[in-house]
Amino acid sequence: MHVVESADVPESPQRTEPAPDRPAEARSNLIADLAGLIRPSHTAKAILLVPVALIGTRPWSVAALAGIISATIAFILAAAVVYIGNDIADRDRDRHHPVKRHRPIASGRVGVPCALLFAGVLLVLLGAIVIRSPAAYWPLLVYLALNVAYSRRLKHIPLVDVGTVAAGFVLRVVQGYEVTGGQVPAWLLITVFSMSLLLLLGKRRQELLDGGAAHRPALSGYSMELTNWLLQIASVLSLVSGLMYLRDEGPFGPQHGQTAMMLSTPFALFALFRYLQIQLVDEGGGDPVRVLLRDRVMVANSMLWAATLGVMFLVTHSAFLVNAAP
Repeated sequence: MHVVESADVPESPQRTEPAPDRPAEARSNLIADLAGLIRPSHTAKAILLVPVALIGTRPWSVAALAGIISATIAFILAAAVVYIGNDIADRDRDRHHPVKRHRPIASGRVGVPCALLFAGVLLVLLGAIVIRSPAAYWPLLVYLALNVAYSRRLKHIPLVDVGTVAAGFVLRVVQGYEVTGGQVPAWLLITVFSMSLLLLLGKRRQELLDGGAAHRPALSGYSMELTNWLLQIASVLSLVSGLMYLRDEGPFGPQHGQTAMMLSTPFALFALFRYLQIQLVDEGGGDPVRVLLRDRVMVANSMLWAATLGVMFLVTHSAFLVNAAP
């Protein structure tokens, strides 16, 4: 019997994997990093706040909807430019932060010239929207000016830093009312401002736990005890002002506003309790957007709350239409 030696067996041709397309891979990574610069998850701020003006607008018109869409896009672009500017200014400090050091500019994946060019393109797109009606976009222009002051000086002043950022949330709401022509409800602005403070103070508290004042100089003016007290004050103001908005200025009118306030009280209290639990027990309030949009308990409570008020809105307005019919 002839034993076939290994040398007698013809070698099968080796499969050669195609070399990766390095330029294409680099372009893909760059696009992903540029997208990360504008904080895609934070677009929820504009998407949720600017269209609030539609709640008090009846009936909706094509002009009002178009104005809200344009204002929302404009604020997304403006916020993206602000984020890029802050990342450029804070790149040295961010390199010492356990999380922020992975950001595209701080990590060196995106160079400063490239980031500036990207911000310039976004500014051109923003200008194309604002130039059509500059007077109607004064809240957005104030927002940009406020953030320039914030980046240069205000972010280093304790308490003023969170107030400045909270004012940006209020300006988003005002912008929505500006393009729709509605009157801005005072209680709503107080609610948005106080809720923003609540989220920002929770973020400052988490930053104290993570790295102290080394990363953010303004943290030298905070302490765990102070932030705990301020969280309580902001929580109470958020609750009271939000319920007063529903009673006096909300979409249910004076006849049903009190009912809306009573139905909302358990949901509002639970939302605050859950947020404080995340802050004080779980110590997970470093990213407010993640807390509000990804915490299952918070999302479930919000959906039940919205469904309750939605059903009430349909019932009350259906009854109104029936009574108004000839």
